[in-house]
Amino acid sequence: MKKILIGGGIVVIVGVIITLNLIKKEKGVEVFTEKVKLGAVQQKVTGSGQIKPAVEVKISANVAGKIVRLNAKEGDRVKKGKLLAALDPAQYQAAVEKTQSILLSYKANEKKAKSELTRAKELFQKNLISAADYEAAEANYEAATASRMQSEASLKEAEDALRKTRLYATMDGVVTKLNKEVGEMAIGAQFQEDVIMVVSNLSVMESVIEVDENDVINISLGDSSDVEIDAFADTTFKGLVTEIANSAITKGLGTQEQVTNFEVTVTLENPDQRFRPGMSTTVDIRTNRLDNVIKVPIQAVTVREKSRLKKKRDIEDRDEEESEESGGKEMVEVVFVVEDNTAIAKPVKLGISDDTHYAILSGLNEDDEIITGPFKILNKSLQNDDLVSVKSKKKGK
Repeated sequence: MKKILIGGGIVVIVGVIITLNLIKKEKGVEVFTEKVKLGAVQQKVTGSGQIKPAVEVKISANVAGKIVRLNAKEGDRVKKGKLLAALDPAQYQAAVEKTQSILLSYKANEKKAKSELTRAKELFQKNLISAADYEAAEANYEAATASRMQSEASLKEAEDALRKTRLYATMDGVVTKLNKEVGEMAIGAQFQEDVIMVVSNLSVMESVIEVDENDVINISLGDSSDVEIDAFADTTFKGLVTEIANSAITKGLGTQEQVTNFEVTVTLENPDQRFRPGMSTTVDIRTNRLDNVIKVPIQAVTVREKSRLKKKRDIEDRDEEESEESGGKEMVEVVFVVEDNTAIAKPVKLGISDDTHYAILSGLNEDDEIITGPFKILNKSLQNDDLVSVKSKKKGK
C-alpha cells in the first residue's frame, strides 16, 4: 500500500512538471515590442579635429637681419598698416647710400657722353671728323645711359630691401603666435619662411576635421553641422561645410591599421570671442534626410539565414547539405513582427540611419508591432514562427 502511494505521488509530481512546462512553452518567449510609426530620419557624419581662423597671415622677413623692435605680443589686436616689427637697417641704409653715389657718378658720365656726342655730331656734319669717330661718340653715350639705368635699378633694389626691414600688418586681426624675440635673427628668404608672428582674423573661425573615406562621399558643400568644442561644455555651435579636400590623408600606410581620411572644413556661425586656434572639436554633419518614412529602432534590426525564414514545419526535414552546396549560408536583414503571439521574421530593405533609428524602405507597414528586445533573445535565439509573450510595450523615442 505504501509503495502504491509513493508511486502515485511521483506520477502526480511528474504530471505537474509536464503541465507547467507545456503552459510555459505555450506562453512563449517574453519580448518587448512597439508600434511602427512614420517619422524623420536624419543621417549624420561625425569627425573630430581642431578649430582655426579662416584667414591667418604669417609675418616673415624677406631680408635677413637682427630684430630691433617688436610692437606686438600674443593676444594683441592690431590694425592694418600697424608697424609690427623692425630689423636692424644699418647695412641696408649703407647699401642705399652707396648705390646713390654710384648713380651720381653714372649720371655725370652720361652727361659728359651726351655733350661729346653733340659736338661730334656738329663736327661730322661739317666733315671735320670721320664717320667712325661719330659712331664711337654715339656708342659711348649709349653705354653711359645703360650704366645709369642699371644703377637706378640697383638703387630701387637697395631701397626695397631697406623698406623690408620694417614689417607691417596687412589686415586687422589678433596676434595668435609670436615666434621671435628682440635680438634674435630673422633669416630672410623668398622660398623658405622664417615666421616672426602670425596675425589671424578671429571673426571667422573654421573647424577642420578628418572624415573616413566611406563617409566623405555623403557630404556636400553647404551641409549644416552641429559643432561641439571641448572647452565649451554643454554648448553646441552651428556651422556649414565650406570645403571638402580632394586629396586623402593616409595613416599607417601598408599596415593593418591603415586609415584613409579626408579633411572637411566647417565654417562656424557666430563664433565666440573666446575661441582660440587649436581647440579640440567634434562635428556632426547632417547629410541625407528622409521625412515621413517608416522607421524602427536600430536594435530591432537583426540578421537571419534566408533559408530559415519559412514556417517551421517546412524546414524541419531540410537537408543541411543543401546549404553547403548552394555556397554557404545567405544572411538577410530582418525585423521580427508579432502576429497572433508569433514572431514573424520579415526581410527589410534599409535606408539611411541616425543615432537611434533605421529608415525602412520596404518590408514593413505602419502600425506593425515589432520586437525591440531583449537584445540577447532578438540577436541570437529568436527564430521565425516562435511563440512570444509581450512583456511590455515601449513607446518609440
